[in-house]
Amino acid sequence: MEKATSLLKEMSEVGCIPNRVTYNTLIHGYCRLGNVNEAYRVVRFINKPNKVTWNTLLHAHCREGLSENAKKILAEKLDKSSLSKERKERMSDSERKSDKITSTILLDTYCKEGDMDQALKLWTKMSQKGSLIDVTAYNALIHGFLLKNEFGDAYAYLCDMLKRGFHPDLFTYNTLISRLCMLGKVDEACEVHSVMSRVGVKPDHTSYQMVIRTLCLYGKVTKAKNILISMLENSIIPKPFIWNVMIGEYIKCKDLESVLILRDQMRALGVVPNIFTYNALTHALIKGGYIREALDLRHEIRLNGLLPDIVTYNMLIGAACNTGDLRFALQLLNEMSVDCTPDIITYTELIRGFCRKKKMKHALELFRKIQTVGLPTSDVPFQILIKAYCKMGEPEKAFSIYQEMVRKGLTGRYSTYHALFSELLRKGFKEAAEHVFTTHM
Repeated sequence: MEKATSLLKEMSEVGCIPNRVTYNTLIHGYCRLGNVNEAYRVVRFINKPNKVTWNTLLHAHCREGLSENAKKILAEKLDKSSLSKERKERMSDSERKSDKITSTILLDTYCKEGDMDQALKLWTKMSQKGSLIDVTAYNALIHGFLLKNEFGDAYAYLCDMLKRGFHPDLFTYNTLISRLCMLGKVDEACEVHSVMSRVGVKPDHTSYQMVIRTLCLYGKVTKAKNILISMLENSIIPKPFIWNVMIGEYIKCKDLESVLILRDQMRALGVVPNIFTYNALTHALIKGGYIREALDLRHEIRLNGLLPDIVTYNMLIGAACNTGDLRFALQLLNEMSVDCTPDIITYTELIRGFCRKKKMKHALELFRKIQTVGLPTSDVPFQILIKAYCKMGEPEKAFSIYQEMVRKGLTGRYSTYHALFSELLRKGFKEAAEHVFTTHM
């Protein structure tokens, strides 16, 4: 904008007078940057601001959230009651079109702000002029009713739209689907999705994504799969997000076969998985007991130009610890330090692994490292150590960890306190056992 302002100044210096188009271009630039105040400063230099000027400002205000004063000022620009009959008749098509744009922007703003009373008043004025009503205006009004969950009114205006000879477009259907999905009205969303296909409005990627995501959210993975097949039949290649949602749902169903089929479909269609896809696949393989395959995925991640993230490594370290391969778990810890920083979950998984193997010295070293590296404190590592010491018949060490946990203001589970109390009592530490009992049980 500095260069544009400099050019405007240069124009004046060489005797070239900026016209309304020049100023409108500058106003448009300021509005796109969100600098509405500077845009208004430019308006003062225009002899007669036109509809383009006011529409640009109106649109900018809508993005920012129109103040009541701005609404009033700009709405006045829409009011033609002060024009003579002859002037109204002489209005060009471009002026009428500009009038329609102004009306629709203002209508859309009222609707998005939930002020349906003002929206309907403006709609009445627009209806009286006839030419100001179009599909975009209907979409704005329907969207407004849907935002307030007034489906009856939304469907009523949808019917009115059809009666007037306007055909709902992609935006109309996507608006309906979006709101229905948001409210969990899955069957209705699917019906709208089906209707739009039958009447010749081709669903786009967004249409499919909303329906598939909602179906998966409500556990209807078979129906989601059928929508995915329909999407592919219509030559729309799903983006990674949709594949991730489907894979995630199959993981919940413990259907590893379907997960791997989806992965192969992605590859066949040339869809490059993102890190979320790989993490979902890693999770599925680990759950299915395919630890080696899960570990191999981290190499594929790098081959596709990505880096394993903290989630990837935490899952792999957890899997290595669960299989008792602590040496490899530590190797993964060193490897991950190149790509990302270990977090509390990383150390917790390792502590759990070493405790299972009763290698308490290593477990304590990792426990102390959590504190030295400045990670957020969690009760989980404390509870793992307490239970491990109790199982090993060393309640005095468990009690020491418990006291440290209490000093940090952390609270454990009932099962942890019960295990500690029982072992302290069994070993004859009655005073400590009584303290745990009276404080937590």
